[in-house]
Amino acid sequence: MRLRFLALSMILAATMAAAPVYAQTGKWVEPPNKLPRAQRGDPTRNLDFLFEALKIAPDDTSAKAIEQRIWALWVVSRSDTANLLMTRVKTAIEAKDLDLAIKLLDAIVEIKPDYVEAWNRRATIHYLKKEYANSLADIRQVLQREPRHFGALSGLGLIMQEIGDDKRALEVYRRALEVYPRLEKIPDLVKTLKEKVEGRDI
Repeated sequence: MRLRFLALSMILAATMAAAPVYAQTGKWVEPPNKLPRAQRGDPTRNLDFLFEALKIAPDDTSAKAIEQRIWALWVVSRSDTANLLMTRVKTAIEAKDLDLAIKLLDAIVEIKPDYVEAWNRRATIHYLKKEYANSLADIRQVLQREPRHFGALSGLGLIMQEIGDDKRALEVYRRALEVYPRLEKIPDLVKTLKEKVEGRDI
């Protein structure tokens, strides 16, 4: 048990060092069922623009609309094979066949390792199976490719809290607000964890 915890801690430390981290908790953030059509052109340029807009969104409705456009870019694989396999992943998840879903995602990341959403989806499933070390390893892959991925980072925050590392969770949530000030539940989490970790203000 001690060795398992140490291994988990090492993966967690490497994950946090891989990129700036931003997170949400309460649930693992996943794409909504309906997404706007992804914009044509350079997706990196579009994402940079969208994340700048996310920082200055005037209200929650605007922020949510921008978030959905970001998801619309993330879910595009640009591979017919990956798209087909992701459809089968969705079917497997709906059938609660998580082992099959992982096998399918294994194939996707093998043929399309730059497809961030495949790594994120596999991290989600590992988390659901309470395979936290595997989930953290996949989160690290996501963050190396897209350090602003709030879906994967929400999972990072969840795992940190579940293993009892409230100090690192607080750090993650504070940095979350830098990239996505209106990310749901984060201000309340920061307040709660700040009191728990640092004590109440005098």
